[in-house]
Amino acid sequence: MGADHTPKLVGTAWGLLILNTLGSAGAKTIIPLPRSLIQMVTMAALVAAFALALAVNLQLRIRAGAFLFLLTLLLVPSVLSSVHLESGFGALFRCARLALFVGTLWLLSRWWNGDLTFVRHHIRVYFAVLGSVAAGLVISPGAALPEIYGGRLVGALWPLTPPQIGQYAAVIIGLTVLLVLGRRTDRTSATVVIVPSLVLLALTHTRTATLGLIVGLTLAIGSLLLTSAAARRFFTWAVVIAAVAAVGFASALQTWFLRGQSEENLSSLTGRAKVWDALLAAPRTASEQVFGVGLGDKSFGGLPIDNSWLAVYNEQGLVGVALVATLIAVLGGVALLRPPSLERACAIFLISYCAIASYTEAGLGDASPYLLHLALAASLLAVPVAATPLPMAEVSRRRVPRWARR
Repeated sequence: MGADHTPKLVGTAWGLLILNTLGSAGAKTIIPLPRSLIQMVTMAALVAAFALALAVNLQLRIRAGAFLFLLTLLLVPSVLSSVHLESGFGALFRCARLALFVGTLWLLSRWWNGDLTFVRHHIRVYFAVLGSVAAGLVISPGAALPEIYGGRLVGALWPLTPPQIGQYAAVIIGLTVLLVLGRRTDRTSATVVIVPSLVLLALTHTRTATLGLIVGLTLAIGSLLLTSAAARRFFTWAVVIAAVAAVGFASALQTWFLRGQSEENLSSLTGRAKVWDALLAAPRTASEQVFGVGLGDKSFGGLPIDNSWLAVYNEQGLVGVALVATLIAVLGGVALLRPPSLERACAIFLISYCAIASYTEAGLGDASPYLLHLALAASLLAVPVAATPLPMAEVSRRRVPRWARR
């Protein structure tokens, strides 16, 4: 059940799940891609992922856990609110998509063994996605750095927004740094991943991803300080470099952080606060408060909500918020109870990153990269099968000689 015994199709299925969550809305691409075509591709990727996961797990062997159980429960308020069609027939389609997404994770859970197998799949696929972004930047710098986005990097070949690119870059940078500290990859391979990803992250000017990367890595490396000399050296050097950068490049860092925005615009989180206030002030029935209005496009009044908690409250109600909060709390609690290890550090990084990003990004209540990051964390926190004690009946049976069991 370790990495060597994981079928290659499992990695392919995980990559297809990532493709499904890339989304269909974003900047204009060099070759115009109809949104319907993109949606067809992403949905086909999800169906293919489910089919592959089922093909390699025809025995339907799963590893039950709190994460998948709570994620499955989240389907209840999603369906109950969506059947009223307040968000249109698209809500039922999104429920079906979420159900297929969760079902695929259940099938893949058979290989969640507390090792780094899925971490490597995660890094490879997202690095390939970032490769398409870099290719678009080389082919058409104007399309990749459009004025409509304030000169921030977007996907010119596939419609990706700056926050998406920033998220993907930050996550694989953090995971790769941890792999280097744990000596699970060589420095050359790590440099090939980290340096281009840092450049792309800087070009996106994404504050949330940068903050999530810094805080997530700090917490993850902090969990290794007592057991890893490499982590202690890295932490010391990181503090020194950060102090030097804060003093020597304070003006440049401030300019990058403000992105040319006024203090008023920054204090309202680029207009997000106005949408949040309007959403919370909108009248709701008791049913809408408890179960929400149904799965939608994470917008309110035609504007993006850009907050996972308010998006879940709007679409899945207070029940959805409680389930998502419990899901993150359970993952965080399990991570804290595990003994120090590289796998635990990677899980802490992913959980903390998603928690930070949830304030300015939506996605915790629907099929999204954030749920995939948390699923990856759950796979890292799974107890290895070899370490799982056998039931007493099985132990007794194994003690009896084979000839005596005939």
